[in-house]
Amino acid sequence: MMLSGFFRLGVWQNFIRAWRSGFSGNLEGEGFTLGGVYVIGAGRQGVLLEHREKEFGDKVSLPSVLEAAEKIKPQAS
Repeated sequence: MMLSGFFRLGVWQNFIRAWRSGFSGNLEGEGFTLGGVYVIGAGRQGVLLEHREKEFGDKVSLPSVLEAAEKIKPQAS
């Protein structure tokens, strides 16, 4: 996204939400890398949840992560 990411309304909404909720993390570093969350099951289950940040500040839904984690079946020995 580079510089154009700062002109997106959603980015500013996410920043204000984080600021109001008391975000106090460090803001050092590269800053242009978007993140993601994967929940991967054992064996051949594969990817049970995939969340990729589309813009700075996107958050994954905690209930969806927990739901996906509960679907992980132990791999037979």
